[in-house]
Amino acid sequence: MFTNNFSSVTIGWVVIATGIAGLLGLTFIILFFTVGQPFGTLNDICIGLTAILSVVLVWMLYPKYYVQSPLLSQVTFVIAMFGALLVMVGSALAISGLKGWFLSGLYMAAGNAMIGLWLLGLNYFAMRDNSLPHSLVIFGLISGVILALGLVTIPGIFRGIDNSQEHELSIFNYIWWASSLGWLVLYPIWCILLGRFLLLK
Repeated sequence: MFTNNFSSVTIGWVVIATGIAGLLGLTFIILFFTVGQPFGTLNDICIGLTAILSVVLVWMLYPKYYVQSPLLSQVTFVIAMFGALLVMVGSALAISGLKGWFLSGLYMAAGNAMIGLWLLGLNYFAMRDNSLPHSLVIFGLISGVILALGLVTIPGIFRGIDNSQEHELSIFNYIWWASSLGWLVLYPIWCILLGRFLLLK
């Protein structure tokens, strides 16, 4: 058993579904830039779906790590839940057209950054108790750090910035794109690798 309440197989399939949803989002955003709509909307849907599945994953993995460090587990749990909510808000804003792609993307980046903080905590605990392969833990830590770069977008959300030109040449924009690599590529791959490990246990 990987946690107190769920089998490795159950968690394995959920985490693989999370990774597949994320990689589908990556595929759709590539198609959007090469073909156009409706792939942009499909990307936004996949990003929201990945956030929802991440919430399920956080909830399923919570009991095991709560035992190790109640305070840190509670903090990362709440942060991840709030982050997933922000991602879903950003996804909804983009799909509905209520806000432009840039501000919607800021919400997604900030929310995924918070999920990244949870990912850092999870892999830190896994390193302490050797519950995951060392290489997977290192990859998870790297992915979490890159995801967390999206925290720089929070001031842009409060300012309601919806124009990429304002930050086109700033370090802010480069950091934002780097964090996108985390939630479009690294986090989904980590999820699939974790799922494969759990299913083969």
